Amino acid sequence: MGLPDLFARWFESRGWTPRRHQLALIDLAARGESALLIAPTGGGKTLAGFLPSLIELTRRRHAGKDLAHVKGKGELHTLYISPLKALATDIRRNLETPIAEMQLPVRAESRTGDTPQSRRLRQRERPPDLLLTTPESLALLLSYPDSEKFFASLRGVIVDELHSFATSKRGHHLALGLARLATLAPQARFVGLSATVANPAELADYLRLSAEKVEIVHGEPGASPEVTIIDAHERLPWGGHMGQHAVPEVYNIIRQHNTSIVFVNTRAQAELTFDRLWRINEDNLAIGLHHSSLAIEQRRKVEAAMAAGKLRAVVATSSLDLGIDWGDVDLVIQMGAPKGVSRLMQRIGRANHRLDEPSRAMIAPANRFEVLESLAALEAIEARELDGDPPRPACLDVLAQHIVGSACARPIDREVLFNEVRRAQPYRDLARKDFDDTFDFVATGGYALAAYERWHRLKQLPDGRWMLASPMVARQFRMNVGTIVELPLLKVRLRRGPVLGEVEEAFIQGLVPGDTFVFAGRLLRFEGVKELVAQCSLATTGDPKVPAYGGGRLPLSTFLADRVRGILEDPARHPKLPAEVREWLNLQRWRSTLPDSRNLLIEGFPRGSKQFIVAYCFEGRNAHQTLGMLLTRRMERTGLKPLGFVATDYVLALWGLRPPTKAQLDQLFEEDMLGDDLEAWMDESTMLRRSFRNVAVIAGLIERRFPGEEKSRRQVTFSSDLIYDALRKHEPDHILLRATRQDAAWQLADLKRLGDLLKRAKGRIEYRRLDRISPLAVPVLLEIGKERVLDGTAEDELLDIAAQELIDEATRLT
Repeated sequence: MGLPDLFARWFESRGWTPRRHQLALIDLAARGESALLIAPTGGGKTLAGFLPSLIELTRRRHAGKDLAHVKGKGELHTLYISPLKALATDIRRNLETPIAEMQLPVRAESRTGDTPQSRRLRQRERPPDLLLTTPESLALLLSYPDSEKFFASLRGVIVDELHSFATSKRGHHLALGLARLATLAPQARFVGLSATVANPAELADYLRLSAEKVEIVHGEPGASPEVTIIDAHERLPWGGHMGQHAVPEVYNIIRQHNTSIVFVNTRAQAELTFDRLWRINEDNLAIGLHHSSLAIEQRRKVEAAMAAGKLRAVVATSSLDLGIDWGDVDLVIQMGAPKGVSRLMQRIGRANHRLDEPSRAMIAPANRFEVLESLAALEAIEARELDGDPPRPACLDVLAQHIVGSACARPIDREVLFNEVRRAQPYRDLARKDFDDTFDFVATGGYALAAYERWHRLKQLPDGRWMLASPMVARQFRMNVGTIVELPLLKVRLRRGPVLGEVEEAFIQGLVPGDTFVFAGRLLRFEGVKELVAQCSLATTGDPKVPAYGGGRLPLSTFLADRVRGILEDPARHPKLPAEVREWLNLQRWRSTLPDSRNLLIEGFPRGSKQFIVAYCFEGRNAHQTLGMLLTRRMERTGLKPLGFVATDYVLALWGLRPPTKAQLDQLFEEDMLGDDLEAWMDESTMLRRSFRNVAVIAGLIERRFPGEEKSRRQVTFSSDLIYDALRKHEPDHILLRATRQDAAWQLADLKRLGDLLKRAKGRIEYRRLDRISPLAVPVLLEIGKERVLDGTAEDELLDIAAQELIDEATRLT
């Protein structure tokens, strides 16, 4: 099937020819079939997703066959789901062009947490034809008593950037919502859009909500991106993560381009980078700042300015990673290493946004190890290889929230709901016992909590169905919906001025009046907290702090870690590296040896009164932190007197009072570490308590927000700790404790990577006993004692006296 004449003329008027994948989706939609479209950025993916809906709506209405439209009533035809509120708003704005230029009888609107309440009410009474929303807003819509009527007319569901959902709790939440939609609108087809997919068949399976298969459509490959590593012309830091040494060169690059996006990996890095750019902005270039903690008014202002071409650059976190269509962006700059190839490709795709032109990007590594990681990412891009996360086991806390949401809409049949839930891809193998235990928890709190009326959220009707125990349950659900559990936040307001955004409560608690900090691109002086708002004034001088946010840095992907090891062991690839890094590796080879993919290199050396062990694992920060905690337990039992450890994405360093022998090292790294040692450590550490807190909030056991109030971090922690202790004592197999252990193993410990490392290391530990620190060990030792809340520029000003002593010691030739 080709394009209808009206649409064909519109394509021609813009100098376009419809692409094969766009026509393929029109054909599949005509047959009512679902599809996954994989096409590079700039290939018209989003338009391909909407074209079938625009064509069908136009055809029906021009033929006078849409009675609801004739009568002035609205019926929802297509639901578009985006991972970002900004993306939903941007796509809605982009749809206005074809709708207006072809004068289509189609109404498109967005609905997110930022949409005014009056518009949200009107949308439910008179739905638009196309509704663009997020998973959280979908969950809310599904929880209303009129959801069956609202979604009855639904013909198509488009999930944009599908890969970003697949392995997260948010993706599990969305999958359950899609299964509910498939029940309410069995005629609906499901379409996924993505540019970066490591495993297409697995991702397509996410959209398979019936026995029918999902067609995988591949778009034409675009021009290969042009990616280079920035030579900052400054001494390359040995440690640090902010990349501030490269800011002057980044500024010069911005001056040479029309519009650039400077991507960073954390919100704190965004604030620091923006502040440094403004300090050297002699040309007064228009540079914006965008991250999720800024006030919505400021984010929208920056988005509008970018769309209008009024900014020369914007410093952004992952808040602008996905899909935003700014065709005039001609360069992407990645500050710090990307941590994953797919993530980097997603960001690179923000530049040019045209299929036939290469996207241009530059990477500014923050330290020497990050140069290796950046080169590994460049080589993967050249080979067109992507990385991806493995599937995640069914999240039972998310299921509990979904059960409550389903009961908010109407009384539920337990058996029917079980069958519906198992249509969702992450829950296809859900055991009946897990479902029943989760349902019983939602209904009564479970055995240990059944005596408390407040946790009775469902009651059974005479016909066997279950309904809400009280209207308050629905109010609490709607105030706490979603799986993104952030630490409690406080608004930041200028005295007699606007709200600038939000920072974590713990950061504000660490300030005293008069302290200065950088936020929203301004230097602020803290004056105090009034009615849960941090009152501030503009400052001109001071040694500023930078807010530290929960979530931390992204871990290095397994795929990139393997490539970094490959670079280290292959001297033929070293000429691609900067001279400073080549010299660093040569010194390491002379002093010790370079890590390789066959063995696990462990170095031991004295420093002061301590004995250090440095293991070059390359398994990411999360796995290394878990390994460090387990190893210190074993070192204690072995009599090695451990004193501490520190982990980076690349290396784990431990120190104690006694050096281990080779035989002791082999015992320390035995695979049985993941048995009793892991269980004992998890029980003793705060890890499970931290995981339980998040699980309890998602499952609705603890409400972060309650009608009329919001709990502080201390209150949430106190409540969750009390319940955690009670459940461990009286019902150790409670469904939330099972979910907590599963959550801890997946999210906080990265146990699979750790297990693979221990298996690989068995019988292959290469132990080098040195008389002093080696060059490759310097970066990890520079991490010792660093604080989460950074004072001034301390993060990257590492070459102080103590740091220089380490470097001199490692590089001394005698």
